[in-house]
Amino acid sequence: MIEGLSHITLITRDLERMSAIIETVFEGREIYTSGDATFSLSREKFFDVAGLWIAIMEGESLPTQTYNHIAFKIDAASIADYRGRIERLGLHIRESRPRIEGEGHSLYFYDDDNHLFELHTGTLEERLNRYERGRPT
Repeated sequence: MIEGLSHITLITRDLERMSAIIETVFEGREIYTSGDATFSLSREKFFDVAGLWIAIMEGESLPTQTYNHIAFKIDAASIADYRGRIERLGLHIRESRPRIEGEGHSLYFYDDDNHLFELHTGTLEERLNRYERGRPT
C-alpha cells in the first residue's frame, strides 16, 4: 500500500546553483550534503521543502524543456513575491496557459537543467468544482 510521496530527486550539473534555487524560491532547508563522498550515483544534497524531501544529484541536465513539471502550492497573495525571487535568480519564466476563473493561478519557471516548476494557488478540490460547472460561454 502506498503511504505517500517519499522524495523527489532532480539531476543537476551544478549542485550549488540548484541549492540556491531550492533555498531562495522554495524556502528549502539543506539537511544533508555528501561532499566528495558518494553513497549513491554521484554527489548529492537533501533538502526539506515544506516537509517534502527533495534530493538533488550531480549529473547531466535534461536535453530539452517539456511541460512535465512539479507543482508547489502557494498563497495567491504571494505570487508577486515569488515572481521576484525567480527573476532575481535569472530563471526563465514560462507564461501560464490560459486559465478559467476558479481554477487558481500559476507561475511556471525552468531551472538551468530544464526542469519545469509550477507555483500554484489552487487546490484539486477547487479545480474539480470549477470543471463541474462547465466551460464559460
